[in-house]
Amino acid sequence: MKPELICEIVRVAAKFGIQKVKFSGGEPLIRKDFEEILACLPPLKEVSVTTNGLQLEERAKSLKAAGLDRINISLDTLIPEKYEEITGAPPGSLEKVIRGIDSAVEAGLIPVKLNMVLLKGINDNEIDSMMEFIRQYKGKVILQLIELMNIDPKLSKYMIDTKALEKSLTDRASDVIVRQLHHRKKYIIDGIEVEFVHPMDNSEFCAYCSRLRITADGKFKPCLLVNKNLVDFREAKNPKEIEKLLKLAVSRRRPYYSPVNISK
Repeated sequence: MKPELICEIVRVAAKFGIQKVKFSGGEPLIRKDFEEILACLPPLKEVSVTTNGLQLEERAKSLKAAGLDRINISLDTLIPEKYEEITGAPPGSLEKVIRGIDSAVEAGLIPVKLNMVLLKGINDNEIDSMMEFIRQYKGKVILQLIELMNIDPKLSKYMIDTKALEKSLTDRASDVIVRQLHHRKKYIIDGIEVEFVHPMDNSEFCAYCSRLRITADGKFKPCLLVNKNLVDFREAKNPKEIEKLLKLAVSRRRPYYSPVNISK
């Protein structure tokens, strides 16, 4: 999509009360015009992005100047060889991501959230080391532990015991805060903040969801795990038509995720 269409979509959404926008992927920063997109957005409460962090060292300041408020960085391990195995990135990439985290903090893209997808037998033994890693940033970096979405039977062997993890976090926390979004829990442990994202087999995740997604090829996606109710807006000729299609997409939202709603 061209920057003009992206910004028009956001302007229409803002008229209906949308206050926050997050760009994710794929990798949003492969777009050389990403700063241009940020600059043309209407005033919003928060604009954020989820990135692999490989370009942040060079672009953190320009992203902040263009209007980005906050950033999420995918980081599943602090071990270089394991990082390369998980991501397929070339040697030296993990060090570049860590420098990108430093640059994001320095640029004021805070709080920086590190997204750690937990993989049984691969990185589930690194939670403590990741917690210790974020301590150096003195509250400007938050750790998000993310349950692997088991939408492929081949992934089941990597699923962690979520109940055991939540009990461990609760036992160690001095305070537990429940966010309105998805009723997600934030654990305050020894002065650092750890959030657990638990989307699978969790009706609260869906019941409290207030998000509407947009695909890279120009469709409104009402629900994360439902693919048969998309609304194509690429042929919309003006903002009024976009408004109509946005309302249609919202009408197709469901309060609870159900496996029968998935269309591959």
